[in-house]
Amino acid sequence: MSARVTWAIRWKAVVDFPLAAVMLVFAIPVILVAILAVRLTSRGPVIYTQARVGRGGRVFTIYKIRTMSHDCESLTGPRWSMPGDPRVTPVGNVLRTLHIDELPQLFNVIRGDMALIGPRPERPEICKELRRAVPGYDRRHTLKPGITGFAQVHLPPDSCLQSVRNKAIYDRFYTQQVGLLMDLKVYICTAFKLVGLRRVYRRPPRVPSEE
Repeated sequence: MSARVTWAIRWKAVVDFPLAAVMLVFAIPVILVAILAVRLTSRGPVIYTQARVGRGGRVFTIYKIRTMSHDCESLTGPRWSMPGDPRVTPVGNVLRTLHIDELPQLFNVIRGDMALIGPRPERPEICKELRRAVPGYDRRHTLKPGITGFAQVHLPPDSCLQSVRNKAIYDRFYTQQVGLLMDLKVYICTAFKLVGLRRVYRRPPRVPSEE
């Protein structure tokens, strides 16, 4: 592990907790309204929990507001959501568009499972296959997974193996260049994305050789 990554792990642990706590104060009213909307429009639990792979390969439970029909993977098993996915409810589509469904992950940050910024965590079942298919995939697990990330502000959600390969380039770049300035850029890009500027960069980053 490089000195840069070691330093990032330390300062993120100090900075993320108070930031997440402050953000949660403002997010709780929005979360409550979203929970009510989901409760009134579809059956099933409103808070969706799922196993995800975190730093060092440790599995943790992630929290989200449910945006799909309850138990929708009972027949298909784990799979990525595609554009126009019929499993997404009308209210869920609004929550996804506004990224409100991700707000409960602030609790994951406070618990220490996640960071505000980092590679997005994947499910263990899918992660197992990606380790075989994407060279160096586990390098993204040197840092805690994030609510937002360098790959997420540049690329759309995963929908196929090639999209994961593309994101792996951005995740590897982030882990090699992680720092206060890099995180500030991701915060700014996340804000741009939330107001509708979906694509900030047009070319993938040039990944430096391993140190």
